[in-house]
Amino acid sequence: MKFEKWQALGNDYIIIEDANLPWELTQQRIQRICDPHFGVGADGILLLSRSDDPELVANLRIFNPDGSEAELSGNGAREAILYLRKHGWTDSERFTIMTVSGPVTPTITSERTCAVEMGRASTTSKDYPEGGPDGKGTLSSGDRDWKFQHVSIGNPQCAIEAGADLEELDLGKIGPGIENNVLFPNRSNVSFYRVSGSRVRARIFERGVGETLSSGTGASGAAVAAFLNGAPSPITVELDGGELKVEITDDLDVTLTGWAEPIAAGELAPEMMAALADLG
Repeated sequence: MKFEKWQALGNDYIIIEDANLPWELTQQRIQRICDPHFGVGADGILLLSRSDDPELVANLRIFNPDGSEAELSGNGAREAILYLRKHGWTDSERFTIMTVSGPVTPTITSERTCAVEMGRASTTSKDYPEGGPDGKGTLSSGDRDWKFQHVSIGNPQCAIEAGADLEELDLGKIGPGIENNVLFPNRSNVSFYRVSGSRVRARIFERGVGETLSSGTGASGAAVAAFLNGAPSPITVELDGGELKVEITDDLDVTLTGWAEPIAAGELAPEMMAALADLG
């Protein structure tokens, strides 16, 4: 089975075309492929398939390394988008793909960059059913109370302004209690951030992954939270893996701009394919 491995700001995904799959991509198979020791190793899998809708270039499904399915990934979407363009699925600079969270429309700006219209963010969603219209709340994790801003941007985000303490936070200790908090029935991604003018420094604890070098939707969630508190758009978000630009309208329409590039192309060995087949 052929695959490519791409990365965006250190957020790496394995890209597979659905037509190349000899079996269903189950939770156990996803875990094995993403395992850094027994598999290829990645932050997740991007599964691309042809669409019956002539208005869509492709369907994109996004899987976390624990086998769960994500509604959207900003970094993953850019990797898939640039893969589609590189492999001739489209020659257009602007087109639309379908994700679990809905349609996503990118504009290709170079061989390794694109601007992606992520949709309209919201402070209310089914992922925070007890929340009020402003999406604000308080929860406890790591023996500390945290004020947060819920943002839905294709997937659930819990954005926490951490201020000067940001770099000292132990996300491995704090993150799980927030990700799995009872307030979030579908779990939540978590962004810890601080603001300086139109710049946001963010650290990300991603649902089903843990602390990551970057997250496009996490950056978007932190930027929207900062914007709601008065930060001017566009906002540059500095992540451990690099920077992303987030443009936000007054209606909370979000456009995310950044880069992605391939790491390797390969084919799973017969032994690996047999092991995956046995997982069922």
